Amino acid sequence: MNREQMSRIAHAGHPIKSPLDDDSVRRLLERGAPRGDERVLDLGCGGGEWLLRALAMGPHLHAEGVDISEDALTQARQAASHLGVEERLVLHHQEAAGFASPQPFDLVLSVGAAHAFGGLLPTLAAARKHLAPGGRVLVGDGFWECEPTPEAIEMLGDFTDLATTVDRVVADGWTPVDGHVSTRRELDDYEWACWGSLAEWALDHPTDPDSTDVLATAGTRRSEWLRGYRDSFGFVSLILRRTSD
Repeated sequence: MNREQMSRIAHAGHPIKSPLDDDSVRRLLERGAPRGDERVLDLGCGGGEWLLRALAMGPHLHAEGVDISEDALTQARQAASHLGVEERLVLHHQEAAGFASPQPFDLVLSVGAAHAFGGLLPTLAAARKHLAPGGRVLVGDGFWECEPTPEAIEMLGDFTDLATTVDRVVADGWTPVDGHVSTRRELDDYEWACWGSLAEWALDHPTDPDSTDVLATAGTRRSEWLRGYRDSFGFVSLILRRTSD
């Protein structure tokens, strides 16, 4: 089973592909797009979950999403049609780093996709190119709550602690105007949902040729979380404005 298929199954019970619950997502979107008529861009939108929620919340809002996965974009189109918001959603099948638009955006999103740009600050550099004066960026990325093991760094990346993460963002010319640190419950719910969904799929499809490998993968990822990074990994979502436009 390819990685994209496995990810779709893993996130079936947790469509927001980051450790955030529905209330946290709603509050961040309300803070990021307070008027309800903003132009919103998601760099690395996947199945468009953030954009679909923003469109449902803001009846005059327009959104665009960029992703390299045609399968994920197809899912986004189908969901938008089901919600009746397809006329306000434009999707681009390409790498987010190379995306260009003739018009700026009031809110630029990139949550849990910093790896596609090479880290948090390069993600903000990409977002900056699309941001209208006075606009906001909603970005989400990991940090270390305590000293990680070498294995945790190898699995997830070389993050810093929360204070240093925010200091680096500020030094890069941004001012946080709101944010959310994922709770232990949000972090745990995300991991249980992902690896539990994979395991259930394998158990429900015992004759599928991928079943054994998927079940083994679910067990491996669950063990890596519990033994490797559960006690050290954190996730922060920041709403940012340019300190000087």
